[in-house]
Amino acid sequence: MASSNFMKRWVRPEVYPLLVPMVTVVGLVSMQLIRNITTNPEVRVTKENRAAGILENFEEGEKYAEHGFRKFVRGRRPEIMPSLNNFFTDPKF
Repeated sequence: MASSNFMKRWVRPEVYPLLVPMVTVVGLVSMQLIRNITTNPEVRVTKENRAAGILENFEEGEKYAEHGFRKFVRGRRPEIMPSLNNFFTDPKF
């Protein structure tokens, strides 16, 4: 009985389009937080690593900064929709 009242009050069909961007944003934020905690050379979770102080570990920092997505995007033009951009900028069309 209590669960049906919850569903009737809070989960309505007009709320469904709002769930998609919210779930996407929560997923992206969670992914970034996990990435920072696990692979960022400046974040030290364990007590032993925190006691080490500031490390001069440039290779690890370079590996963190040059991740796969940045390597994938590096040689590409900064366009979201190239065909649409060409349509409005090229006089041939």
